[in-house]
Amino acid sequence: MDVIEATYTVALCDYPNLPNHERARAEARYARVLERALGGPEQVAQALRIVQGLEDLPSEEITESDKSIFRQWGKASIAAGQAGFQGLGEAESCYFEVRAA
Repeated sequence: MDVIEATYTVALCDYPNLPNHERARAEARYARVLERALGGPEQVAQALRIVQGLEDLPSEEITESDKSIFRQWGKASIAAGQAGFQGLGEAESCYFEVRAA
């Protein structure tokens, strides 16, 4: 069996009274769609590092490649959020947080 080291984590935050197994399933759906959209776990981690790094860069230092990755991340995270929240019902101010491992 191959062991894949985690390159990032997903956490569903501020969703009250959700059983742990439902939370884990929602987080797994989110991660699966994010990976499908970006090309795999390593690409998710790489895109996350780039997107987070853009916050500290002056606009004149942001490359077209960085902008493209930022757009891909935005589209992927919207699709992943829709998949993650599927079947959970409404809850205000809840969100998925993605962190580098």
